This record gives sequence, structure tokens and C-alpha cells, in this order.
Amino acid sequence: MKINFAKSADFSALKTSVAVLVLTEEQVKKSNLKPVKFAKDNFEFSGKNNQAHLVAQGEKPVLLVGAGAEKKLNELELQKIGSRVAAALNGAKIKNGSVFFESKNAASDLVNIAFGASLQSYRFNRYFENKKKDKELKIESLTVMVPDVAKVKKEYAELEILAQNIFFVRDLVSEPSNILNPESYAAICKTLKKDGLEVQVLGEAEMKKLGMGSLLCVGQGSARESQLVVLKWNGASAKDQPLAFVGKGVTFDTGGISIKPANNMEDMKTDMAGSAVVVGLLRNLAQRKAKVNAVGVIGLVENMPSGTAVKPGDVVRSMSGQTIEVINTDAEGRLVLADALHYTNTKFKPKFIVDLATLTGAIIVALSDVYAGLFCNDDELAKKIESSGATVGERAWRMPLGEEYDEMINSDIADMKNVGSGRGAGSTTAAQFLKRFVGETKWAHLDIAGTAWKGKGDAMAVKGATGYGLRLLDQLVRGYEKK
Repeated sequence: MKINFAKSADFSALKTSVAVLVLTEEQVKKSNLKPVKFAKDNFEFSGKNNQAHLVAQGEKPVLLVGAGAEKKLNELELQKIGSRVAAALNGAKIKNGSVFFESKNAASDLVNIAFGASLQSYRFNRYFENKKKDKELKIESLTVMVPDVAKVKKEYAELEILAQNIFFVRDLVSEPSNILNPESYAAICKTLKKDGLEVQVLGEAEMKKLGMGSLLCVGQGSARESQLVVLKWNGASAKDQPLAFVGKGVTFDTGGISIKPANNMEDMKTDMAGSAVVVGLLRNLAQRKAKVNAVGVIGLVENMPSGTAVKPGDVVRSMSGQTIEVINTDAEGRLVLADALHYTNTKFKPKFIVDLATLTGAIIVALSDVYAGLFCNDDELAKKIESSGATVGERAWRMPLGEEYDEMINSDIADMKNVGSGRGAGSTTAAQFLKRFVGETKWAHLDIAGTAWKGKGDAMAVKGATGYGLRLLDQLVRGYEKK
């Protein structure tokens, strides 16, 4: 869907199919417009949030969308209104519309409405021979009527870049694993050099020399070669410490020898969602020319059962020198992250590390698809992540770490085992495992198993990949940029 901006005009004179009037509760009470009066009398339209009614106005219909109470409107709420506008127009099979909204901060408010509408327009339908009618996006363009076109276009530019990178992340997560495997994924990353990123790809030979036995053991049952991809953005002084982001990139997870049940195993193509967010973030920083140094490291593997696969009871040595007893080969993401975290920490000496991973089913039991689980060894960093998430609507809930949980991953024959004792605190013991590979560096782990993919749409996206984490981390990075 194309977003256009045009100078505000009388909605009755528009050439688009439909005029969209976004109205607060206060504006509905005061309005004498015929379509508003008709909706009030016949549909009990009051301007409450999420109300939407299509009303005839001569030959052209008018879509009325409620914005709720004016005092409650913030950037996120305005984006949700934009999403509602796009969904309502698309549901009515309307190809184009023009949006009007009067407010004290009209330019900024309309920019956020446009952004929300754009996010709602995403569809992943490239594999339909003939696209099913209900899968097609009916709406083709949305014109947002603004007081100052030049000012709004400038303000919208970075949000448009962000939207495109959210779509990029969603595309990566949605791809089937016969298309997106460690090698083809690394090839995609290499193309990002055109955006200004430095890209380095380490194959299995290079990782063996570095001693990455933990990461490599996960992919040793696959015919696909494991990869470690490093992306760098240099937007500040060379002496400035980089911000580091690490992502789990298991392009398909069968569980290995500890194989998963067949039901819903197809969803395991999304087990690389953490890595997709890291790639999308670095691409976004490069495209918007962020004034910060950042590094992204992603471990790409395919976890398959075979005669060469790692087995329960095997002991592997990580790059850090610490040994790991593999109890469950389906707890593979932490094995990938262990070496990726240690490599990132020792090579780049970052200001902090944030890792993202679809790591545990236990976090879904605890938080469903509403919050990501946040584990952190630094209170200040944790608060910044929570605040950033709340601002953009990608919420994170801080979970505990502690010595008692750490003891649960001690092994009788190695430095640690890759799962905790018993069924309790599965997400926390996974985080405790990762904590052993970051030393004293400030570090946060986001378990996005519940938030990376949703079985039904929400206020900002249709069913499927959400791109969760990109907006949160972009917001976090802005607090560290050189002014």
C-alpha cells in the first residue's frame, strides 16, 4: 500500500473512493456533519476507540473511525488508529481513501496514523500461484491530508524506513526453511553491504579454529553448513564502544535426536526470529544513518537428526573454554548463543549486549504472546529496555536471575548442562546458561518465543510474523546516539 500526503481540503471534493474521518469523542459530540449525525443516530457512533462505520454520503461513502478521548492519544494509540483505518478500508474492499484528522499536533499525529496504516498493510503471499482473494491486499493507496506536506514528509521519512525494515524482518521469519537455510540466509546478509554495512561471514572451518564447539555441535546433523554472520554499522567516532546485538538463527529446529512431536513442527521455521531482528535492526540503523556504532552477530544453524547429529549425553567445549553436557538436543538455541555471545564480547568489547531468541516454550506459558521475557544483569539497562518497549508497544517483562537457578544447570561431568534440573523455571535456567558467557559486560536477554509470531492478528499486524523487537531496539539505540 502506498502512503501519500496532500494538503488538507474539503473532504466532499475528494477524488479518492472514500473520505476517512478520524474523530475523537469530543469532536463527535460537537460535529454537525451529516455522516457523523447519521452514524450517531443509527449506529450509536460516539467516537470511542476502535469504532468504525461506513456511511453513505451522496455517491461517495465516508468511513468514520473513533479515536477515543483526546487526552489519551499518544504516538502508539495514533498508530493503532491508522492500523484500524487500513483494516476497515481493506475489509470493505476499498482501493483508496483520504484520511482527515484535526488535532493540536496535526502534523505529528497524522504521521503516526500513516505509520500505523502502513504496518497493517503487510502481507506475506509470495507463494500463492493465484493469490487467494482473501489473502490479497485490496487497498492500494492511502492519502493523508495534512497542513504542511513538506514538514510531514520529512517527519515520516524515518518511520517509512522503519516500516520497510519491519517488513524485511517479517519476510525473513515467514520464509520456509527450504528457501531460508544457513547458507542462503548468509547470502542475503552479504547483500546488505549496499546499505553501508560491513558484513563478514564465518564458515565452519573458521569457527572450528576459534573453538566454537557449542555452536557447531547444533548443526553437525545437517547437510547445511553452519554460519556466523557479523554485521557492523559505524555511525560514530571510531573510539566509541559499539552497542552489540546477538540473535539466535536456527533456520529449522526438528529438536535433533531429542526430536519434537510432528504436530505444529512446521512453525519451527520461525526459530530464527531473533536473528532476523538483529539483521533488520542493523539495516535500519544504516539506512537512517544512525549516529552510533553497532555490531550484530547471528549464529545460523539447522538442527537436524542424523548419524552425525549431537546426542544426549555428549560433552562439547565452547569457545570460552567452558564445557557443556548436552542433556537435550532440543535446547539448542542456547548452545548457539553461547559461542556467539562470547565471540561478540571478547572481539568487540561492547558497551552492552542484547540478545534475542525464540528460546523457550516456558516463556509462552508465563507470558503468552503479550510480553517478551526480559532477563538482565544490569538494572539501568533493564529499565531502558522496558521503557523503550512500552513506548513503541513491544512490551517486555523482567524475569528473575539468581544463584539458586544457576545451580540448576551444574553438571556432574562438565562445567554445566544445557537444561536445568526438573521442569521448573525453564526460561530462567536458559538465561542463567547464557549469562555464563558474557562475563561482566552489561547484558540483556529477550526471550521472544511468544511474541515473534502470532496465531491471530493484533492491532498492528495480521496473523504471522510480527517483527517484534525491531522497534524496541531502535528506540533503545536512539538514547545512545550522538546528538
